[in-house]
Amino acid sequence: MNFGTVLYESKDRVATITLNRPERFNAISETMPEDIATAFGHANNDDSVHVVVLTGAGRGFCGGYDLKAYAEKSGTNPAIQEMPWDPMIDYNFMSRCTQNFMSIWRCHKPVIARVQGDAVAGGSDIALCCDIIIMNEKARIGYPPSRVWGCPTTAMWVYRLGAEKAKQMLFTGDLISGKRAEEIGLIFQSVPLEELDETVNQLTNRIKGVPKNQLMMMKMMVNQAYENMGLASTQTIATLLDGMARHSPEGVWFKKRAEEVGFKQAVAERDSGDPIPGSKS
Repeated sequence: MNFGTVLYESKDRVATITLNRPERFNAISETMPEDIATAFGHANNDDSVHVVVLTGAGRGFCGGYDLKAYAEKSGTNPAIQEMPWDPMIDYNFMSRCTQNFMSIWRCHKPVIARVQGDAVAGGSDIALCCDIIIMNEKARIGYPPSRVWGCPTTAMWVYRLGAEKAKQMLFTGDLISGKRAEEIGLIFQSVPLEELDETVNQLTNRIKGVPKNQLMMMKMMVNQAYENMGLASTQTIATLLDGMARHSPEGVWFKKRAEEVGFKQAVAERDSGDPIPGSKS
């Protein structure tokens, strides 16, 4: 079954949802967040499904928002406005994306992320909304836009890592390997790529025999603990800050630089450690 940029299939109590833009490392297009929510809504209502696997087509899990469309292309788009900036227009767009990603968190079925390749920036937002993450030990995960041009709107870094480790990851914007992500407790397990499918299958086979109502109750109970910590209000401020980051002096510089030299070069300059030209901070 095809939901635009997302594929859906179901077999033997397990649904597999696949981000399907392999030519762009499954980068997030304007329609992908809604496609994800539609696919997870279908899984929620599919009585044959007890557990869901989320993965990406091709070599990458998800490379984040499509910077070729949002940063490199000249002019305005849903992620960037001309000044004066209206933060509520920005928030309306990004909050929809955030809530669509959170359809993974809210899905009544357990969701296992099969991360075969890099989960970067917005791609890490998607992976970290899953219940359990199993990752290729050599793939990378991180949120480089925390250096300039972004804030993780789902805020899952702090809920998975705690304050100190989340700050270290977001102050640096570093990418870490699946092996390191397991060591610091960001993900459940990392394995060699050739063992990934078997490891995921072992877990789904163990889960899929549990009644759906029991799985739903266990997920609701754990999720409610995090909801009670203020997850929704944290995501509200994170989404507002994300818009601010894209319209700060440094954010505007990054957008202009991406238009001039391409987003790959702009990202390399942003992440080099050198001061941002014209930065006031």
